[in-house]
Order: sequence, then structure tokens, then C-alpha cells
Amino acid sequence: MRFQTQFRTLLTLNLLLIGAAASAQTTQPTGVTAAPTPAKAAAPAPVTTSAAPRAGTVAASGVTSPSASATAITVNRAIKGQFLKCPASLKVSKQAVCLYVKTAASSLQPTIKSSLGNLVLGDWKTSGKASSLLVRDSPNGNLGAFVLLSALTPTESLVVIDGITVKAAAKPAAPAGVVKGQPYLLDRDLAGVVNVVNLGGGKYRMNVAGQTAITITSGSKTAQRAGGNVDLPLAPVSDGKNLIYPVSGLRALGCTTTDAGKGITIACGPDSVGVTPIIFQ
Repeated sequence: MRFQTQFRTLLTLNLLLIGAAASAQTTQPTGVTAAPTPAKAAAPAPVTTSAAPRAGTVAASGVTSPSASATAITVNRAIKGQFLKCPASLKVSKQAVCLYVKTAASSLQPTIKSSLGNLVLGDWKTSGKASSLLVRDSPNGNLGAFVLLSALTPTESLVVIDGITVKAAAKPAAPAGVVKGQPYLLDRDLAGVVNVVNLGGGKYRMNVAGQTAITITSGSKTAQRAGGNVDLPLAPVSDGKNLIYPVSGLRALGCTTTDAGKGITIACGPDSVGVTPIIFQ
């Protein structure tokens, strides 16, 4: 399935967005230095950017992926940014490209999305002062890169383009509580269609954009939504690292599933993703 491994960094991307905003706002564009790594995903404190970066400051190393490189070229043609060295605190890969733009982030969003055309997967996802946009490697292809957009000031922005390496993830050992023969998904498989937040203590908050969130508990078939209970067909479980959610429980989130080759396509509102469920034997 061409989408089966395209989102392998659930929540990591959201934390990266907040880190991007915090780091970008604590980094002077001229003579860029790395800001301290933020301990938590918190809204960045506004600072004043003193000067535009020097034109010609090169950001990425020589290992830029084809998808990230093509995306960076396309985006920069549209926004005419200035390259700078990506701060280490952003925790992006060596292939990442960072651009400083003297334009408001809200104005850049439609420009960037339009420039990428049918390579865009879904719409901008916003967290605090940072937003992300997922980009395919080809029309209807696999996820190849993402664009992070962070507001430095009301009239200045940092744009980060990085590639995503699609890997075959090792399946976890069957934890206690799973029903053998039933399809399950890891929380990171839902990235881009369902927001999943680990609340600790085996509890997770899950929601589709525009929908009321539900709170689930590992090992329980009863979830909570707006003060009421929601019955799940199977109990989600956790192996201590991953949330393992039953495919049959996606209906409680307002999502639908359809068979697609060796996997399934999950549709939640306007967004969809192709994945291969885990079936424990």
C-alpha cells in the first residue's frame, strides 16, 4: 500500500512544530545559533527579530532527499526566502532546509500550499504559532516531506522543509489484552487523520479535527466523550510505548475504513491515509 508507512512519527511531529516555533523565535536570523531544546511542547514566547539573515547562508547538508530538495526548491520559488542554518534545537534531520521570510505566516500558508499543487496531503495542521503541511513524493504517492511554518514576529516567518524516510517498522510483540486475529493500528499510523495525545496513566485523548475528543483507557472498552460514555467494540491497549488501537474502534471517532490492496484506507473528514493494520497471531 503506497501510504502504509507514511506517518511513522505520531506526536513527534507535533512536538517538533512547537520546538520549531520556540527555537525559531529564540534565534536571531543573522548569525544563527542554536537555542536550548524545549523541555515540553509549550507555546513559544515572542521575541523581536533584529535583522534579516544574510542572503546565501546555506542550510542543508549534501544528503538532502530528492523529495525534500524538490519541495524546498518549489516552496522557495514561491516565497523567495533566504537560507539559514537550521538550529540544532529544531531536531530536524541533516537534510532539512530552513528559510527566513519577511512575510506573515498567515500569508505564506496559501502561497506554499498552492505552489505544491497536488503533492499536498491534507491541509495545514496548526499547533500554537507553528503549522505543518505534509507533501507526497509524487501525485497520489507516498509521503516524502513536510513543511513547518513558524511565526517569528507578525511580519517574519521561519519555514523548514524536511524529508521523511519511509521505513518498515518492526511489529511489537503481542501485549496483554489484544484479541488475536483482529486488526489493530499503532497511534503513529493515525497521524494526519486523528490527533492522539498521551495523557499518562494509560489514558489517551483522541479526536478528528472539528470533532469532540474522546478519552480512552488502555484495557477498557469504555471511552468518555463530553461527560458521557462511548462503548468500543474492542479495548485499546498499550505496550508501554505504543497505543494499540482496534480498527473497529475508528467508528467512534467518526472515521470510515475501506479495503485497499494489502491494507486499508482510513478516512476522517476531508483527510485520509493508507495503512497496513497489525494482526496479532
